[in-house]
Amino acid sequence: MESKQPDLQSPLLSPPKGSPGKAEKLCVDEMLKKYCGEFGFWQLRHFMLTSLAWALEGLHTMVMIFADREPAWRCSGSSGVACSTEAKSVCHLEPGSWEWIGGSKSSTVAEFGLICGEKYKVGLVQALFFGGCMIGAGVFGHLSDSRLGRKGSLLVVCILNAMFGCLTALSPNYWTYALFRLLTGFSTGGVGLSAFVLATEPVGPSKRGIAGMSTFYYFSGGIVILSGLAYIFQTWRALYIASSIPSILFLVIVLPFLSESPRWYLIRGKTSHAMKVMHKIASSNGKHIPDGILLALDEEANDITDEIESNHKTVFESKEAITGSLIDVLRSPLTRIRLFLAVAINFLCSVVYYGLSLNVVNLGTNLYLNVLLNAVAEMPAYLLTAILLDKFGRKPLAIGTQWFSGIFCIVGSLLKYHYGAWTVARMVCGILGIFGMAGTYNLLFIYTVELFPTVVRNAALGCAIQAAQMGAILVPFVVVLGDGIPFVVFGVCGIAGGLLAFYLPETLNRPLYDTMGGMEDGEGVKANV
Repeated sequence: MESKQPDLQSPLLSPPKGSPGKAEKLCVDEMLKKYCGEFGFWQLRHFMLTSLAWALEGLHTMVMIFADREPAWRCSGSSGVACSTEAKSVCHLEPGSWEWIGGSKSSTVAEFGLICGEKYKVGLVQALFFGGCMIGAGVFGHLSDSRLGRKGSLLVVCILNAMFGCLTALSPNYWTYALFRLLTGFSTGGVGLSAFVLATEPVGPSKRGIAGMSTFYYFSGGIVILSGLAYIFQTWRALYIASSIPSILFLVIVLPFLSESPRWYLIRGKTSHAMKVMHKIASSNGKHIPDGILLALDEEANDITDEIESNHKTVFESKEAITGSLIDVLRSPLTRIRLFLAVAINFLCSVVYYGLSLNVVNLGTNLYLNVLLNAVAEMPAYLLTAILLDKFGRKPLAIGTQWFSGIFCIVGSLLKYHYGAWTVARMVCGILGIFGMAGTYNLLFIYTVELFPTVVRNAALGCAIQAAQMGAILVPFVVVLGDGIPFVVFGVCGIAGGLLAFYLPETLNRPLYDTMGGMEDGEGVKANV
């Protein structure tokens, strides 16, 4: 009896039942909605773990408030030199007639003598840090879209943050300290954008908005933790080490359990890796992706392929990577105007947010309690914005929150008296201004993510963050103007930002596009190439 030879030409994968040889292609959003779940257990765990990186950014950004503070001083009874306790500044006192409360190691101001004619160096360090953030946001925005990916970029910036933070504590002089703060800013600039995109890209479209708004609770939580650390570690060197240790813990305990974004895998041509992540999402959420359902870019989605396998190669084989850059963003008339508007609005928003924050810190109250209350006060703004985000949409909320902040800043500028109820009223205006702009600040992250396709998303978000850091660099020069001028500047910026938001499109319930072509087709616009 002749044995039957196997058919070497038959496909290794069985065709899906009811549709022999056919396979349906779906984009990430469609697959999440139909088969994986938009925000199940997998997304919740991944989101919470990834967003912890925002707490690290809060620590590295706001540590300067305590490290660079000007401590209280007192007359030195053992010096034998006359000292007047009524003096408002030590600049006119004899050397040796006074001393810092807490010692010279309590802050950089005390140790490096950053007072009187050297006081400008405190602002210079702050400007250098935000300048580093601006550069880092652009660099890591590009790398997270291209070679490193979202998770790879987060790994690199956390390593650099931990390293530079600890080295800062060893600074022998002011200029070394300034250099390490610049380098820390460079790495910090990539933390938020990498974490935000990695946390929100695997979330379905109907849940993405409220999930994205929730990331900023972690930033405020990091500032709350910083207040406690600063109270425990009273010297600036110990504080820098203490605030850097969480970055090391994140690298060792959290990062190994994070998955790379399936959207990034897809645009890099790693379709099989993307499908593995989608199957993990479906399995963890108690769902199942049927056979014959394939992941594809939005340009190829909702198509039917005639062959599941050709020349012994399955459809899960990697394709050529699709890349994009800011040149592509600027070439397309659709994304070009969006980028210009996002950059301008983020710049204006940053001036108001950081400006009002610095004014509140200088109220003369208990520093530890004041920073703690400022961080807690922002949280209701996040909650309210998250509740209203999917009800009213991104655009109306962006306009309304900026105008809310701007109006109260203008009112605050009209209160020129500095005593009694007028002082309290001005403080309330500042708090309400921060409340409105805190809601705008995190809303802009979600809005910017939804305005651009995956292939250039982090690059565009990096530009927006760079603009915000530029605004932060300029803030100290506005604050020193004193009296009501800063409030006027903040009010004008808030109202102007709201006006610019009128020209942005609404993105509520719109898909997250993967490619430039997919966005142009979806929006009905073609680029002028």
